[in-house]
Amino acid sequence: MTEPAYVAVDWGTSSFRLWLVDRAGRVLAERRSDEGMLVAAKAGFPGVLQSHLAAVDAPAHLPVLVCGMAGAKTGWVEAGYVDTPAPLSAVLRRAARVPDEARDIRILPGIAQRDLKAPDVMRGEETQLLGALGLDAAGEALVCMPGTHSKWVRVKNGVVEHFATFMTGELFSVVSRETILALAVAGAGEAEDVASFKAAVTAAFEAPAFAANLLFTARSRQLLFGSTPAAARETLSGTLIGAELAAGLSGTVLKVGITLIASGRLAALYRQAFDALSVHVNSIDADEAVRRGLSMAAAAIWTK
Repeated sequence: MTEPAYVAVDWGTSSFRLWLVDRAGRVLAERRSDEGMLVAAKAGFPGVLQSHLAAVDAPAHLPVLVCGMAGAKTGWVEAGYVDTPAPLSAVLRRAARVPDEARDIRILPGIAQRDLKAPDVMRGEETQLLGALGLDAAGEALVCMPGTHSKWVRVKNGVVEHFATFMTGELFSVVSRETILALAVAGAGEAEDVASFKAAVTAAFEAPAFAANLLFTARSRQLLFGSTPAAARETLSGTLIGAELAAGLSGTVLKVGITLIASGRLAALYRQAFDALSVHVNSIDADEAVRRGLSMAAAAIWTK
């Protein structure tokens, strides 16, 4: 039977993911829950982690490597930041050890952009970048990482040079639930309307300054022309994503296209959005990227 070598954890703001991994990087067991930083800060980080370790029968001596919001100032142990321009290799060297724990638990740092005109931070995405691009990736990459807070990152020869955060996912949640547009999307369910989504992406990309106006058309088009709740929801989503892409693609777009790191529904949405703009993307699964990044970090920390 394959023996586990370490435990990898991606601890986000609202989600918790744990993998029991062997030396070859194979996943032996997996756990997922909604016990992200916001829940764990109240329940206690050690207790939450231990419950999942027990569920996968992780030996008491097994080390644990964590990325994400557990390393934030309001998390378990503050892991700090590596400042841009940030070599991804520096992330491996700056892992913070959790004190007063019997087992060896390390938390990877995030990356900070200390620019008065464009201050920004990431925590967790640096590990996905590490897994997707590697330590010594030659050349340049423009990376799109969708999420509650989407990241657009420029990486050159393994160094994060610049990045920007877009609150696209959070804005969609608020606009679709807390504004007059909640009436337009009520009853949309799981129905899809790809045509409405792509049309909204294109409209917002071509005129991002009109994004607030384009959002309202989800309501007015429904009142005047009887469009469906699904079309309204896709209009909201497409408008916000299109405005994000207008900013993300405003600089030099590399001939090799965009590296898209995403999973599930978000991966499909962003592929459709890029397709609407005829932009080539290279897709990498976000779960696979973060596991690979944690595996690389674990090897650097514990392999002698």
